[in-house]
Amino acid sequence: MSELLKKGTSYLKEEMPFVIYSKPNEAEIIGIFQKDNSLNHTENFTETGFVFAPFDGEKFVLIPENDSDILVEAISEITILNSLNSASEINSEVKENFENLVQKGIDAIHSGTFQKVVLSRTEAVSLENADVIFLFQKLVATYKTAFKYCFFHPKIGLWLGATPEQLLKVNSNEIKTVALAGTQVFHEGEIIWENKEKEEQQFVTDFISQNLDEFVSEKHTSDPYTYRAGNIVHIKTDISATLKDKKDVKKVLKILHPTPAVCGLPKLKAKEFIIKEEGYNREYYSGFLGELNKDLAKNEFEKSDLFVNLRCMKIEDKTASLFIGCGITKDSDPEKEFFETVNKSLTMKKILF
Repeated sequence: MSELLKKGTSYLKEEMPFVIYSKPNEAEIIGIFQKDNSLNHTENFTETGFVFAPFDGEKFVLIPENDSDILVEAISEITILNSLNSASEINSEVKENFENLVQKGIDAIHSGTFQKVVLSRTEAVSLENADVIFLFQKLVATYKTAFKYCFFHPKIGLWLGATPEQLLKVNSNEIKTVALAGTQVFHEGEIIWENKEKEEQQFVTDFISQNLDEFVSEKHTSDPYTYRAGNIVHIKTDISATLKDKKDVKKVLKILHPTPAVCGLPKLKAKEFIIKEEGYNREYYSGFLGELNKDLAKNEFEKSDLFVNLRCMKIEDKTASLFIGCGITKDSDPEKEFFETVNKSLTMKKILF
């Protein structure tokens, strides 16, 4: 095991804050190991380090660069033995409960409460192998195009994930984000998208594009295209722009988070529905995370690389709590939406078995 991964194992045993991660299509792992166990937050997004933000709330956890050891290492290839049976047993009660939740969301859309809402559920998986650092290695080896991470803070918990969705990329006053929605299981041949999925993705694109206008002088939006993330595919649109004022990054983040891809439209009404009806606390699922104000591997300032915390899990003792959701529009079918969450759960299950 490398020095960086050994340090991660040691920090877990000592219950000290750290994060190890690998960015999409990069050949290195970065580790930030905090020198004490204090709980730090970013207040104005001018700090440098790694930010870990919840779905709901303003307390954005920060592992600060100036109070941490930084290690960067090349990725070591490992052999993955996957014993997951993708035809896993469906719990009828879980299925019924989620379909009832989705129907509530559809009814609220038809009544005019909102246009779209993103609803989710959790699933507990017992771990035979609780070697978290090895699970992170499996994430890195399996999902090369995603942002892979292992985050731990004794006052927050232990989280792992491999998210396909960029929230915001900043380079001085140049910013990039994406609109990502719609889900299918990947298959060879042409991918056909239904109107419901195209509409869902267009909601996200329009929301981001329109709300950026106040803060940018130039903006470019790509045509939507099919994007593969592991065993599933999405519709994706790339959006880039030039900020009028670099200090507006915080304002842009407040606009983007939570995006319609993880919350809904209008945002406030959808968020109220989620908190009231989902029946659990999302915590850091569908929040965001990543490098703040510096590319730590290249030691370059004025760069941030933030991702939406999707395809993730929280580990407590020998149980992994998986978080999975889907976007609901007026044309959604509750049973199809449930099986979308089943397909999405395979991203994390694939590394657990």
